Amino acid sequence: MGEFWNYVSSNYEQLINLLGQHIYLSVISVLIAIIIGIPLGILISREPRLSKPVIGTTNVIQAVPSLALLGFLIPFIGIGSTPAIVMVVLYSLLPIVKNTYTGLTNIDSDILEAAKGIGLTKSQTMKKVQLPLAFPMIMAGIRISAVTAVGLMTIAAFVGAGGLGYLVFSGVQTVDNNMILAGAIPACILALLIDFVVGKLEASYSYTNKKNTGAKSGKKVKRLVIATASVMLVAAGAFTIYTKANAADKIVIGSKNFSEQLILGNMLADIIENKTDIQVERKLNLGGSQVAFSALNTGDIDVYVEYTGTGLVNILNQSPQSNPDKVYDIVQKEFNKQYGIKLLKPMGFNNTYALAVRQDTAEQYQLNTISDLAKVSPELIMGPTIEFPNREDGLIGLEKTYNLKFKSVQAVDGGLRYTALDNHKSDVIDAFSTDGLLEEFGLKVLEDDKNFFPPYYAVPIVKEETLKEHPELEKALNSLAGKLTDEKMRKLNYKVDSLKESPAKVAKEFLQEEGLLD
Repeated sequence: MGEFWNYVSSNYEQLINLLGQHIYLSVISVLIAIIIGIPLGILISREPRLSKPVIGTTNVIQAVPSLALLGFLIPFIGIGSTPAIVMVVLYSLLPIVKNTYTGLTNIDSDILEAAKGIGLTKSQTMKKVQLPLAFPMIMAGIRISAVTAVGLMTIAAFVGAGGLGYLVFSGVQTVDNNMILAGAIPACILALLIDFVVGKLEASYSYTNKKNTGAKSGKKVKRLVIATASVMLVAAGAFTIYTKANAADKIVIGSKNFSEQLILGNMLADIIENKTDIQVERKLNLGGSQVAFSALNTGDIDVYVEYTGTGLVNILNQSPQSNPDKVYDIVQKEFNKQYGIKLLKPMGFNNTYALAVRQDTAEQYQLNTISDLAKVSPELIMGPTIEFPNREDGLIGLEKTYNLKFKSVQAVDGGLRYTALDNHKSDVIDAFSTDGLLEEFGLKVLEDDKNFFPPYYAVPIVKEETLKEHPELEKALNSLAGKLTDEKMRKLNYKVDSLKESPAKVAKEFLQEEGLLD
């Protein structure tokens, strides 16, 4: 625990900032879900024919995996806080709608008849009888939604919205348990705290408590709830307007969700800040290739580092090629033609895919090349990244080229695949040639003896319209051209993955050592 507290004390400012983002996103999401869900529950309680389709729809939404729903939203509403809030709102509707409907429809019919008998209208019955009696059930739904929202909002980091999930995702990528705990523990405490607060509101405002403490106390709580909701909604509106108003005055730097990309993203941001007067925002640690590229294409980010092989195969859906200059030219031409995106000068290193095994596995089966691996692959378990099995330049094409047939393929994300391999839960993983964890875990990298993997030279990519607005950007970013070799990049990754240094610190120190900062 000593290491954990050292990490917290060294990074408390970042932790507080991420916690604030997490609270903001979670509260806004729950308030919006309440504003939509309770009226919807009231509606279907009055119109029973609507209950099945409405509740059925919310059930279906709840059954959709959260990352799948988030991935579906990105092409329509981009990245950042908006898709994260929409996702959590959609997931939060079911308990609120269902509990509101159940609470209102399960009230004793004799009570409703009595209300009708004393001359109350339907609206008066709803306000004075049904809602007070259903209130505990409604609040139970809100409590479930609130706690669920805090947990789900950790995925916000996947689309650059921040929150405590940033630490969790980063910790998983770098196999840093202290970072994971620094994100997970506050999230758990926050969930318990929100549940406690909502429970207190429920107890204060319930009709049973009103009978004991009087209507005056209930009115105070009601005013407090309304005031809190109003302030949060106004804050959300102001935040959205401010974000949109300032979007054109800054450059947004993005990155994918692994250590190397975080380092490169910080390098781009530092270079721009140092060599231009442009304001920079960092939206790092996004999802995989499609998330980052989609964000650039829709204008949610302005620049990020892509790999030429990924551009050729995974984005343009073309066949892998081995000539690095030809790959660069094809990607440059097609990105510009199809998306209005320009490739800048390559940064120097080739982060191609590789297959790696433990040393004991290599010795047992005499493995030196991927062809050697193919002969014994039916006896081995592969534990690749989630993206690798679905890529033509990944396992799909690799199986065709080498006739690989693994015993099973158990995909895990990021740095966890190294942990699984080290714990003998898998036998083979995909890796990147510049991974620092290859050195830390002492793995054997197999030779790609059929030259299947295309070149993956790192290159900043940027929208042409951004370059027209900020022509100085191209010169600044091209100052990184050729500055990074495979060995240099591997050492930088090692500092982050193994020595647990922050990507921002590693990036800045490298730029200073290379004399790239004025």
